[in-house]
Amino acid sequence: MSDDRHAHAQSVLGTTRAGRARLGTRDSERASRTWWDADAADYHRTHGEFLGVDSAEGEFVWCPEGLHEDDVHLLGDVSGRDVLEVGCGSAPCARWLAGRGARAVGLDISMGMLSRGQVAMDRGGPRVPLVQAGAEDLPFADESFDIVCSAFGAVPFVADSAQVMREVARVLRPGGVWVFAVNHPIRWIFPDDPGERGLTAMLPYFDRTPYVEVDEDGVPTYVEHHRTIGDRVRELVAAGLEIRDIVEPEWPEGLDREWGQWSPLRGELFPGTAIFCSRKPD
Repeated sequence: MSDDRHAHAQSVLGTTRAGRARLGTRDSERASRTWWDADAADYHRTHGEFLGVDSAEGEFVWCPEGLHEDDVHLLGDVSGRDVLEVGCGSAPCARWLAGRGARAVGLDISMGMLSRGQVAMDRGGPRVPLVQAGAEDLPFADESFDIVCSAFGAVPFVADSAQVMREVARVLRPGGVWVFAVNHPIRWIFPDDPGERGLTAMLPYFDRTPYVEVDEDGVPTYVEHHRTIGDRVRELVAAGLEIRDIVEPEWPEGLDREWGQWSPLRGELFPGTAIFCSRKPD
């Protein structure tokens, strides 16, 4: 994922090379925390407007294809519901939910991202509690929430995503829903490039070895983990959750914006996002 958009973070963290390496929870959490702290300002300069970070009430955009919760209602009626957003970043989604009557809480591993959310809330609009923690050990009691959601937060970056599913199932009340958006697993086989180079399959779909960037001492500075569609399904089922849908948003006509590897060129040919919709049985 190395490019000029992330030059500041890579410089601050001393990133020297990228490759594939096995990485556990401790190193993955450290890499994600330091990376998103370092990249928060650049990330928001690039994507903040699209995500509605500084809008008065926030926005709930599921993915780079621009799918909005107000249009698709994947979470159902949120009014009066206890909602946890996992990997909330600067929490525009959680704030949007609060504006629709939800008792929303935002959780993220990066204080840099949460601080950016606090700045947005200080300007006015809905306010939500923000909690710094990792997704593999949620600091909440059993059956605390009616809805848990994540729009590209946490799940692609954790070493043990099956544990995240178990934790979400634990904090959900019976009948509660868990909906999360991630990079579509098919994207793993292509280079992280929005142009023609990104149309050539080069990597094995079944190789789960994480993508890792490291500094000169070999300390991970960024990590992204891969799971197949089948992996995600099995993780959800093993956690005792029922799968209701897997949404693969099509690239919308007229959207000419690139977001990292997402582009109209690639979006017309194969999906960039997978949104898993599940429910905890009554």
